[in-house]
Amino acid sequence: MYLPRAFAETDLAALDGLADRDGFITLVTVRDGVPTVSHLPVLYRRDGDQVRLSGHWARPNPQSGHDGPALAILHGPHAYVSPAWYPDKEPASRVPTWNYAVAHLHGRLQAFDDEALLADLVDRLALHHESRVGSDWRFAAERSEHRSQLRGIIGFEFTAERVELKFKLSQNHPLANRSAVIEQLEKRPDASSHEVAYLMRAAVQADVGAHSGD
Repeated sequence: MYLPRAFAETDLAALDGLADRDGFITLVTVRDGVPTVSHLPVLYRRDGDQVRLSGHWARPNPQSGHDGPALAILHGPHAYVSPAWYPDKEPASRVPTWNYAVAHLHGRLQAFDDEALLADLVDRLALHHESRVGSDWRFAAERSEHRSQLRGIIGFEFTAERVELKFKLSQNHPLANRSAVIEQLEKRPDASSHEVAYLMRAAVQADVGAHSGD
């Protein structure tokens, strides 16, 4: 990923935030020189610097059962930024851009199809997402009609070996421009613009705090 220093985030708490916001990843693998891409819900966990994802494929998916190197992408909020919003748009000849947050996790996949492990994974996935929508469906391993569904999936564990976090939030602009963009994004009707504004405001506050003792 193209990652200018100004936009590089190193605090893994930011990764926690992306995973909590949207645990639906883009998973990229390569086999015989051909990339394969899947879009999958996952369970995220981190212990210090160790990051793992758990999920499953549909068994007919060409990517299913892949063991080895992979790239998992976690997508954050994004928003268009108009040059008309910058106070210095004329003297600096500003142009349009896009602000966003994204994480690239480079690591390895380990596939499994053990029934007990799959049952536990599906149950944990359901419990996590059902609670977020205020519902209570559970996977019932004791029911044969539920267990039979497990034959249609293959599970995986993904262990991250390298994490790239890109939070492109106008850090390369003067404070007046950043403040103006935040104000305009907060006026937009969409939630993604509001989320970007929130991240921008947090980044500005962190920068101001870091330089307050200069």
